[in-house]
Amino acid sequence: MARLLIVHHSPTPTVQALTDAVIAGAGDDAIEGVEVVVRTALDASAQDVLAADGYLLGTPANFGYMSGALKHFFDTIFLQAGGALADDGSAGAAAGGRKPYGLWVHGRYDTTGAVRSVQSIVQALGWQQSAAVLEILGDVGDEQRASAYELGGTIAALLSE
Repeated sequence: MARLLIVHHSPTPTVQALTDAVIAGAGDDAIEGVEVVVRTALDASAQDVLAADGYLLGTPANFGYMSGALKHFFDTIFLQAGGALADDGSAGAAAGGRKPYGLWVHGRYDTTGAVRSVQSIVQALGWQQSAAVLEILGDVGDEQRASAYELGGTIAALLSE
């Protein structure tokens, strides 16, 4: 059975609503053969990452960057999970792997820096972006929750094949 790891930092009701929708989409009854494992960013481990076949990541945009909790997750698992560093110590391009991932980011004014920061680290882990980044600004309504549900379902369905 394939394993989908959902790692999130959902400190507000708005981000939690998106997270709940992503989890529900990943667990849709029409998707078979996928175990969905949910961890907060502060609780996820390298073992969780290594045991997974795909990933969904969620974060608020804080001061133009991903949340500190999601950054802590990456700092904690990076080398154990196969992350690559360039000679100058920056994130390098990883070889092999290419496990699918999806990302959702919520911000009040801008999500650009948060998306860029996650993508640069994930690139060095060798994961493959397998759905458009879900970037939500402001309030979360039915349309945004439906998009989050679709994101969760899309990545889970990729693993069920």
